[in-house]
Amino acid sequence: MRITRGDLLLCQELPSLQDGGKEQQKSAKGIVGGAMTAEGPNRREGRESQTFDDEGDADRMTEMSETGRSSIRQKRRRHDAGALNVATRKEHSSPEGMALLEQVVARENMKRAYAQVVRNKGAAGIDEMTVEELRPYLHVHWERIKADLLNGTYRVEAVRAVEIPKPNGGTRLLGIPTVLDRLIQQALHQVLCVIYEPHFSKQSYGFRPGRSAQQAVQQARQYVADGKRWVVDIDLEKFFDRVNHDILMSRIARRIRDKRVLKLIRQYLQAGILLDGVISARSEGTPQGGPLSPLLSNILLDELDRELERRGHAFCRYADDCNIYVQSRVAGERVKTSLTRFLAKRLRLRVNEKKSAVDRPWSRKFLGYSMTFHKQPRLKPAEEAVKRFKEKVRVVLRTTRGQRIGKVVEALTPLLRGWSTYFQLAEVKDIFEALDGWIRRKLRCLLWRQWKRVHTRARRLMHRGLDEARAWRSATNGRGPWYNAGASHMNAAYPQSYFTTLGLPSLLQLRHHFPISY
Repeated sequence: MRITRGDLLLCQELPSLQDGGKEQQKSAKGIVGGAMTAEGPNRREGRESQTFDDEGDADRMTEMSETGRSSIRQKRRRHDAGALNVATRKEHSSPEGMALLEQVVARENMKRAYAQVVRNKGAAGIDEMTVEELRPYLHVHWERIKADLLNGTYRVEAVRAVEIPKPNGGTRLLGIPTVLDRLIQQALHQVLCVIYEPHFSKQSYGFRPGRSAQQAVQQARQYVADGKRWVVDIDLEKFFDRVNHDILMSRIARRIRDKRVLKLIRQYLQAGILLDGVISARSEGTPQGGPLSPLLSNILLDELDRELERRGHAFCRYADDCNIYVQSRVAGERVKTSLTRFLAKRLRLRVNEKKSAVDRPWSRKFLGYSMTFHKQPRLKPAEEAVKRFKEKVRVVLRTTRGQRIGKVVEALTPLLRGWSTYFQLAEVKDIFEALDGWIRRKLRCLLWRQWKRVHTRARRLMHRGLDEARAWRSATNGRGPWYNAGASHMNAAYPQSYFTTLGLPSLLQLRHHFPISY
């Protein structure tokens, strides 16, 4: 092969041509790279998508630049969508989102929950673990329990069924969770309250911090004083036994996004119930007895509150006890019909037609209180409340039969103080005076029964200051204990001052001693 002079000259020019091509390539890349830097964050993908020949063809550079810009625009759209997804993920990880269960099992929250469970005491669940045994159990097993809660593998135990009588007849089913489940429910309750409390209606008074039944009663009286002298008394039929789980969970999920918390709450709703040695599955209802049940009822019935507020009604609700105050019977009947339809359609709850009514407020009771018919009504204990109180007094007297009268008074004192404290808003004193006299007569009746024999009765009456003739005449009158307890000889022998000396509280005086702070 012969090498000509032209070939030699060409070989000498090749390095300069190659260097020129590289410089041209670098220049093109610089132009496109600058454009990509100005366009957005996808610089690496833009550079990798741009390739050039060593000769740096200008047409191909222009074509690739346009392709790069198109690619950048697509990447930019994907980036914006990705940013939205990141924001969404951050929203789910907010304190109301994915971090919620971590707040529940946090040390300080669990310490508060434990202290509350200990204060409440309560019976053991199906595992028969008492409150006193909880702390040693947690020292050994808490780390495992916490891990199960965070992993979503914790399993709720069945509740123990206990039936208690209702004041107006029938029975109420209570579900007693295990003490460990009560601890976890209390921890859940404390965290969920922070989320839901600011959103509850101002007219909801039941099971809420800083609110009480007395506040609800005072508000009801104010409505009547303002001229709304008809009440729509709504009674939900077996509310705690008829709560629809799916509807309740959908309301909870509106504010709670942590699926682990939602799963745990549903487990508590669907926990089996042990009755007569058999564990039955539960598909509806939230049996009373656990710390979480009152809050769940408020979450469900908050929709009723919002509907009443939207319609502009004057109402008070305490748990499932709801009263709406209107100005006429016709308006009351209309409200009752529409609310019955609303509750059935939206919340799957039934109104008890036998117990619900449109009536005058002084003919109905609300949270144990009733009121007078005056233009400025006065509060008083309802007749049903007085009857229940008398029955409780009879129970105490039966259980203390045969004991000294001083011991009987000691057993009665907590009941009397508690009842008078609850009804301290009452402004009709006749009821309290009558109850004081009735209690003293019951105690005199108890004394007469304890004496049994005629000689003993005569001797006791003489010892208390009666003359011999009157004492024997009273002891042999042949009347029963209740008659003699109200007769003049027993009132003279055992006056009110005698029982005051023993420490028997007076309901009328206690009502004035407690300051009204509601």
